[in-house]
Amino acid sequence: MSVHPEPSFAHLLRLSDDVGLLEHARGATPRRQHGYCVDDVARGLVVVCREPDQGPELLRLSECYLAFIADAQGPDGDFRNRLTYDRRWADEPSLGDWWGRAMWGLGTVIARSPLPWLRDEAMTCFELGAQRRSDWPRAMAFAALGAAEVLRACPGHIGARRLLGHTSTAIGPSTLNGGWPWPEPHLGYANAAMAEALIVAGHHLERPAATSRGLRLLTWLLEHETFNGHLSVTPVGGAMSGRPRPWFDQQPIEAAAMADACETAFTVTGDPRWREGLRLAVGWFLGDNDTKTVMHDAATGGGYDGLTPDGPNLNQGAESTIALLTTLQHARRLD
Repeated sequence: MSVHPEPSFAHLLRLSDDVGLLEHARGATPRRQHGYCVDDVARGLVVVCREPDQGPELLRLSECYLAFIADAQGPDGDFRNRLTYDRRWADEPSLGDWWGRAMWGLGTVIARSPLPWLRDEAMTCFELGAQRRSDWPRAMAFAALGAAEVLRACPGHIGARRLLGHTSTAIGPSTLNGGWPWPEPHLGYANAAMAEALIVAGHHLERPAATSRGLRLLTWLLEHETFNGHLSVTPVGGAMSGRPRPWFDQQPIEAAAMADACETAFTVTGDPRWREGLRLAVGWFLGDNDTKTVMHDAATGGGYDGLTPDGPNLNQGAESTIALLTTLQHARRLD
């Protein structure tokens, strides 16, 4: 019997239409005026394709989300990010974080979708995108997670291996500054994805030094973000070496990135301490956090947008809802 809530896709369906996934909500009501973004559609594609039993509603979402990402891709393999509600692209193709997330979504379709035509289209887009490299470490980390998914299905895929091989260089060396091993002078957002990218790069390319480095970074980050026995994630403003630690506002994406990374670390190593890290990440959503506040709405299936000193931001946007869903998917392993 499960001791954790099952993921409910009701709110993701509420935020989705025949174009894509609306970015923001006021409470549980979608805010159409803010339109769509590749960042969130790609996240949605990952979480939908990770679901082991994809019924007609989720298959429809995966088809819609993939079509959105394919339309966003430029002829050189980079991606636009923002589409207005009246279906006009608001930017030009580039290689920001949305390129990396799009590559992650495409790789997840290739590895996990039951629909062969979706896998074929995703591979076409992935191979075009895999010819590019971003100057942004997180974009490269997200793309590396997509490349690792491709290698699950096609272990010899040259483009995925080459993209994954650039991960260590893109993330950069550790600073080794006053006990601060992180490869940046500050913690930003989705921090655990940086460590996870190194873990999967080392695992798939048989480079144990990269895996070990990723595990060391994740160990440090988990210790840094654990307080009084619960997860207390880096807030939206980040955190810097040598400065007092800020506490709020905390974002669900941080807990979800920790859940992803701990699940990957456990899969690669079998070390039970990573199940404890996953338990902390799941607990953050269920009320084991700095304000002892449940971070989701059981009635709607939505995730709250942030944890403030006074409790949750009750808006239920796409990013936070997907963070909840992916974390609850991992919680099944704890059950």
